[in-house]
Amino acid sequence: MKIPAMFAAEFRRLTSTRMRVIALIALVLVPVLYGGLYLWANQDPYGNLSEVPVALVVQDDGAELNGDTRNLGDEVASDLVEDGTFDWHEVDAAAAERGLGDGAFDFAVTLPADFTASVASIATADPHQAAIDLTTNDANNYLASTIGAQTVERIRSTITEKVVREAGLTMLDALHIIRVDLLDAADGATQLSDGLITAGTGADDLGRGAATLAGGTAALRDGSADLAHGVDSIAANLHTLSDGAEQVASGTAELREVADRVGAASDTVTSAVPGVRDDLAAALREQGLGDDRIAEVLHTLDPLGDRVAALDDRVQSAVSDIDRLDDGAAQVATGSAELAAGAGTAAAGAHDLARGAAQADDGAQRLSDGATTLASGIHRLEDGATALRDGLRDGAAELPDDDDGTRAAQAATLGDPVGVSEDALTQAQNYGAGLAPFFAALAGWIGIYALFLIVKPVSRRAVTALRSPVRVALAGWATPAVLGAVQMAALFGVLSVTLGFAFAHPLPTLGILLLASATFAAIILALNVWLGSVGQFVGLVLMVLQLVTAGGTFPWQTLPAPLAALHQVLPMGYVVDAMRQVMYGGDASRAWADAAVLAAWMLGALVLAILGVTRMTHRRTMRDLQPSLIG
Repeated sequence: MKIPAMFAAEFRRLTSTRMRVIALIALVLVPVLYGGLYLWANQDPYGNLSEVPVALVVQDDGAELNGDTRNLGDEVASDLVEDGTFDWHEVDAAAAERGLGDGAFDFAVTLPADFTASVASIATADPHQAAIDLTTNDANNYLASTIGAQTVERIRSTITEKVVREAGLTMLDALHIIRVDLLDAADGATQLSDGLITAGTGADDLGRGAATLAGGTAALRDGSADLAHGVDSIAANLHTLSDGAEQVASGTAELREVADRVGAASDTVTSAVPGVRDDLAAALREQGLGDDRIAEVLHTLDPLGDRVAALDDRVQSAVSDIDRLDDGAAQVATGSAELAAGAGTAAAGAHDLARGAAQADDGAQRLSDGATTLASGIHRLEDGATALRDGLRDGAAELPDDDDGTRAAQAATLGDPVGVSEDALTQAQNYGAGLAPFFAALAGWIGIYALFLIVKPVSRRAVTALRSPVRVALAGWATPAVLGAVQMAALFGVLSVTLGFAFAHPLPTLGILLLASATFAAIILALNVWLGSVGQFVGLVLMVLQLVTAGGTFPWQTLPAPLAALHQVLPMGYVVDAMRQVMYGGDASRAWADAAVLAAWMLGALVLAILGVTRMTHRRTMRDLQPSLIG
């Protein structure tokens, strides 16, 4: 009997009655029902989160934030409801607690009364974090609690981005204003520097002038001291002169009196000359002299009268001169007295001038020293103003000179500095497609395991009749392998047509499924050949082990070390990896390597099955003579 004949005989046995046909069809559909229903239920759960009821409790009282009165709680609530990620219900705290208890809400998010105030506290002396309260009830759904935690983190990130962006814009605007003010201050410092340069030049001129003044006042001090001494000498001489002038004036006054008397006497004599002439003429006439004789006598006497008149003129002139001399002496005496008094005043003034000149010289010296110090200080101020100007300009240059739009963009970047650039080498269509490789592989194992509940691993009649372990083993493998291929083809049709999953490489994907089913059939066949019903149980244990070690959900690297080691050995992990490569368009070489591992498992299992059948052809065991009740 050849392998096709043995396959046909087994197939006829499986379809010999209606109930066997129904059982066969049911078992063939096990992978379809398991994989299809599970993946259908989990096809896109994240796309249906809007149906998840969530309580939103807003207790925020609002506060002053960035110069405005804000209520971040209301803003967040409005954004969440508008976003529609979940089925948000704005309720009070009591209603949220009741809803969590009776399952009306999967979780609750509470924004407390001090929410905005806590966010605004960053600008106060008591900064503290704002709290977002997440209340969950794992009795409703554990994953809902996990999703709630992720949601709160997203809310936190959104609020942080908003607040930092607004605060950053305020800061950048302030920096822009500071930059403008620094430039204005730099211009003022430039003007100050220019003014100080001018002031420095003036201070230098003042210093030189003050030095010149100091030299002049020193000369003035010495000259005024000499002047005071000279004026003192003059005043002393003038006092002596005044005294002498007084004596002269007194003498000339006496001389004037004498002169006045002499003048009066002379004037009397002169006045008496005509009378004397007339008296003489009269006396001569009385003496009997004739007029001629009288005339001769008078003619003799007339020159004497002329001389008397001339003498009187000289006397009167001398008197006049003496009078003028007396007047001049009096004036000299008066003037010398006044001059002496003036000389005293001049001496006092000269001494005052000397003292003032000394004080002026001392002040001029201090002025010269101060002017020098002033010039030095102004030059230092000039250097400082220049350094201030340069520092202000350098400081302004360090600040960004951006327009309003650029500052707004910078603030947005400050609020959300890191963006995620998603560049997937391969990408699953959705959540269900992401799980499809794992559940398709698991469904293949379950399908083969279920088939071996009704399929005989080997034909004992063929073992006894043919004594050909290879043909018997291959025939025992062919039936579940072919039925498993039907299972995988049906499952592939459900995944591609009914669920609409996209396959980068459809035929290689189907090929991997067929290879996986054939491999699983060979493994369970070998277990049954060697261990019988115990082997069937071991197949169940292997399924459980591969369920946790295949890396179908979480990365296999997260497994404990013993289970991670099993991942490297058991075949289902290679089925999952190969499915991902061909389904998502990954690395073909990895798929070929995985397929090689599966082929090795299949060939190894078939070899073990052949060895088991060989053992059965040479000797019988108690299990062969008295089969187990369960196998």
